[in-house]
Amino acid sequence: MTTSRTLLRALRDRDAGLYLTGLVVSAFGTSSLSLASGMWVKDLTGSDSLPALCMLAAWSPTLAGPALGTIADRVRRTPLLIGLNLALAAALPALFAVRSADGLWLLLTVLFLYGTAGAVAEAAESALVTAVVPAELRGDFNGLRMTVTEGMKLVAPLTGAGLYAAFGGPAVACLDAVTFVIAAGLYALLRVREERPVPSGGGWRKETAEGVRHLRRHPVLRPLVRAGGTTMLLASLSSTTVYAVVDRLGHSAAYTGVLSAVQGAGSVTAGLVSGTALRRLGARRFAAAGIVLTALAVAARAVPSDAVALVSAAAIGLGLPWVLVAAFTAVQQHTPGPLLGRATATANTLVLAPTVLGLGVGAGLLELASPALLSPLYGLALLGTAASLAQRTGSASRTAARSPSDASPT
Repeated sequence: MTTSRTLLRALRDRDAGLYLTGLVVSAFGTSSLSLASGMWVKDLTGSDSLPALCMLAAWSPTLAGPALGTIADRVRRTPLLIGLNLALAAALPALFAVRSADGLWLLLTVLFLYGTAGAVAEAAESALVTAVVPAELRGDFNGLRMTVTEGMKLVAPLTGAGLYAAFGGPAVACLDAVTFVIAAGLYALLRVREERPVPSGGGWRKETAEGVRHLRRHPVLRPLVRAGGTTMLLASLSSTTVYAVVDRLGHSAAYTGVLSAVQGAGSVTAGLVSGTALRRLGARRFAAAGIVLTALAVAARAVPSDAVALVSAAAIGLGLPWVLVAAFTAVQQHTPGPLLGRATATANTLVLAPTVLGLGVGAGLLELASPALLSPLYGLALLGTAASLAQRTGSASRTAARSPSDASPT
């Protein structure tokens, strides 16, 4: 009842509803193209490995997140988001020129620009939340953002795959371009009053460093971001075992789609309960609970059972988003507005970039040991991460961790 009431409050506001709708539309187009681009490269080249370059091209700009986030602090966020969406809508039609393997460079270039604009937009979107959504509802709103984003991941790939099968990659790019135009229009309707940022007087490097220093020195944000990055690293290590797990169960590789759907359903549920749980537990305990749940689920992958595998997937989908919601809501709550773009982008890099490392290292470790051995080890490491975060909650930083702005975001 409490969760439903707070979610309705978060959606009742006109600007919050428009903002969330814009995110939904954009996420639909992004998820559609994400799957179709890999299929496109596979068909163009016949290679099983080259499709991974699509993910690399789109994710690599995240490594420059701290510098890209500075852009979001130098201009007003609403016009920036409108401009980024329109720029991507204008760039995507270039993919109509990709007709053979010789055009692979163009597809990867557009995906790289896509990822760069996305890194800037993520920083601007997170900063704009503080202007659109009341402080006491940000945890609920961030959970709702995750719910709709994960929900799109369940629906949009099927649309993208079907459109690609019927009309080819350019048709999916066209769909994505249309979603960006619609999102830009929705952002243009926002009635958010933003003051023009005042130049700090420092250079780009100095401004970027300010965001890094803020996270490093803040007693609440530093352990949350560190735990988030460690969790994502270990979760990505574990994710590399999924095909081996499915093989042990005696299923074909297509069964991973079932596990992915179950995990997505868990993530949708996580977003709906995050706001209430965050208020009751506080950011650190909420994040620690999510890490413990993820740890138990990861370790359970060592058990060769269909039922256990399905429950494990749902539990990972439920627990992992708690860590992200806790960390990024805390960044919004504990960062001054003029610094929020840089701090958010830096947190994105520190929390999400380890995923790329984990995927590479995990694939190598899987050549040396079975998931029956690796999964419990990953689970134990996650439990250690949760214990460290929980211990900090009860340490000398207890006062900061239990402040009203942390335990009840207001």
